[in-house]
Amino acid sequence: MADPTTETVTFDVEGMTCASCAMRIERVLGKQDGVEAAVVNLTGKEAKVTVHPGIDITDLTAAVEKMGYGATQVMEEEARESLADRYDAETRYQRRMAIGAAILTIPAFLLMMFGPGGHEDGNDDAIVLESELDAGVIVEEMDMTGMDTDAMDMDGGATWPDVVIWLLVTPVVFVFGWQFHRTAFLRLRSGGANMDTLISMGTLAAYTYSVWAFFAGEPVFFETAAWIITFILLGRFFEARSKGRASSAITRLLELGAKEARVLRDGAEVTVPIDQVAPGDHMVIRPGEKVPTDGKLLEGRSSFDEAMLSGESKPVDKSPGDEVFGATINQHGMIVIEATRVGSDTALAQIVHLVEDAQTSKAPIQRLADRISGVFVPVVLLIATATLVGWLLVTGDVPKAVQTAVAVLIIACPCALGLATPTAIMVGSGRGAELGILFKNAEIFERTRAVTTVVFDKTGTLTRGAMTLSRVVTGNEPNTLHLVGSVESASEHPIARAVALGAEEGGAELVLPTDFENLPGRGARGTVDGLEVAVGSTKLMAKLGLLVPARYENALEEMELAGETAFLAGWDGEVRAALAVADTVRESSARAIASLQAKGLATGMLTGDNHRTAETIAGQIGIDRVMAEVLPGDKAAEISRLQSEGEQVAFVGDGVNDAPALVQADLGMAIGTGTDVAIEAGDVVLMNGDPELAVTALSLAARTFEVIRQNLFWAFAYNTAAIPLAAAGLLHPMIAASAMAMSSVSVVGNSLRLKRFGR
Repeated sequence: MADPTTETVTFDVEGMTCASCAMRIERVLGKQDGVEAAVVNLTGKEAKVTVHPGIDITDLTAAVEKMGYGATQVMEEEARESLADRYDAETRYQRRMAIGAAILTIPAFLLMMFGPGGHEDGNDDAIVLESELDAGVIVEEMDMTGMDTDAMDMDGGATWPDVVIWLLVTPVVFVFGWQFHRTAFLRLRSGGANMDTLISMGTLAAYTYSVWAFFAGEPVFFETAAWIITFILLGRFFEARSKGRASSAITRLLELGAKEARVLRDGAEVTVPIDQVAPGDHMVIRPGEKVPTDGKLLEGRSSFDEAMLSGESKPVDKSPGDEVFGATINQHGMIVIEATRVGSDTALAQIVHLVEDAQTSKAPIQRLADRISGVFVPVVLLIATATLVGWLLVTGDVPKAVQTAVAVLIIACPCALGLATPTAIMVGSGRGAELGILFKNAEIFERTRAVTTVVFDKTGTLTRGAMTLSRVVTGNEPNTLHLVGSVESASEHPIARAVALGAEEGGAELVLPTDFENLPGRGARGTVDGLEVAVGSTKLMAKLGLLVPARYENALEEMELAGETAFLAGWDGEVRAALAVADTVRESSARAIASLQAKGLATGMLTGDNHRTAETIAGQIGIDRVMAEVLPGDKAAEISRLQSEGEQVAFVGDGVNDAPALVQADLGMAIGTGTDVAIEAGDVVLMNGDPELAVTALSLAARTFEVIRQNLFWAFAYNTAAIPLAAAGLLHPMIAASAMAMSSVSVVGNSLRLKRFGR
């Protein structure tokens, strides 16, 4: 639960390019006075800082700017709305940069390959520039015999095409590649380094060496620096576009909401922007229109498409007095609703908030990647320096030494490592929201893989929770329904409501009991017409000293064997009736249990019902383990007992009544509704009570974690294998640049496969 003495401040952060950037900003923000915690999201380009009241926000932005990054405080709503715009703007910018760089780089490359002195043989006296691809290395050999002076620069011995190539490449390196050099300089000025440092050093090293070689009459490779910039810009374009798709879940959720509302003002309909709707306003919604905000139905009846809320496509019928939710769709007649919750209090806003929290949190597995990224750049700089010195000492070949060191710098950029976890979490949590599953934080994706047992609360989960009074066995007591129904009418328990409704439908006139006492897990009692009436379990009857005639014991047993929830009622010192309510088992319950068991998971059921009733229901759906006659306050103890036996328990239950058990479980899965989607007790919120949704949630979490592991494996494997190859001279810098750029794109692309989960 959030600390009421703190608040969360959101910043847009500019200039982050890799996980080491995010980790460094997070560390610096976390050390500022008055900061409780800081989480920086590389993929979302934002920082969420939990601060104590009175802190000067400008101190935080100054700390970030001192490191060479930009930080702008924004409201959460602004951050949500701007994220898609920022990705769109970045995608357009990187596309322009990549196209501009390619327009200059390709002619430079073609001129190098096929121009005078290039690959094409002019005659025996012309320069022959022979390029051989040997294990990915372009080796250039020049035969200077009989050199054609028309193809030479008279001052240095380089060909005139080299001058043209130099002119073409210079804008690529210093204009289109300026973003890398600028960021590298800012990081250097603040005593840090990141992946842009490696790119900048690599391209400048290739360019600077080529300038020297041009005047020294040595082979040049200007085009190498240009190709590195071009390939990486192309990779950044694909990466920005892919990250935009990965972050689209929140954008789609925001787009679900209505932008305007027709409000009744002085008897007339007035169309106003949605942010001008206030609680208490009466709104008119016609067929096919979206409900502007959460409210209570005042006039009319209709069916509503609540798929955005629950993931279920079946329309929900509503009548006056029922609650309706913003962004759902009115399918039939014209209705009037009264706004009850607006802005950040609506169900849609709560869903968006939970998805955001999940996407900005970090999974434990990411900490390893963050630690490695934090030291990766300095280590790579050392390796590149050692490579340069080693090649110079062993071969004395300056061009080869420079090319090899540049390849090490470029191939080792840890961008894929930084994207591996957050992109998968972003897509997985977004897909979950579309299915009616809300993951509260990233840790959940990792925690689900340890679950060994899934325990369900019975009522409303495995059963529909819509109980009806099914049987009443009594003697010569004509006022049984009146007495029992009156006592139960004072209780909010589902069984009590079913009894009271059944009594009314049976013609009984109910009155409000006096001296009413609710006895959780046992029943209730109260005084009706001067009689003290008790309704509940056999244990309650025994405790109150009420005799139980044999006929009611037999009736009780018969009802329980039929799978009904049975109980007794008594007054005047004796039990005088046996009653039963029936709750229909969901059709999907057996399928859900079978699916879990097919995954190798044990299943259990927690219920307050007696053992006979519980065993009957468990037998119908194939539950492995039954925990019956459990009082609400003892459910957490039952979960704890399973844990003491070595089980890792996921518990699926109501977010209010089962809160202690949800907290005790290793994974709490709370069944939410439009009014309480932000249930504090659960780790996962299921937007409807279908038990198959719990199976889907576990499968999606497991699949997301599998994608995270795949991403991290390939990111680690890429750097582990590529750096030695580059240091050994087996990778040309151009190949290294294309491989580095595509590694980041492949990680994001692998994560995007989660968007197809369940389709």
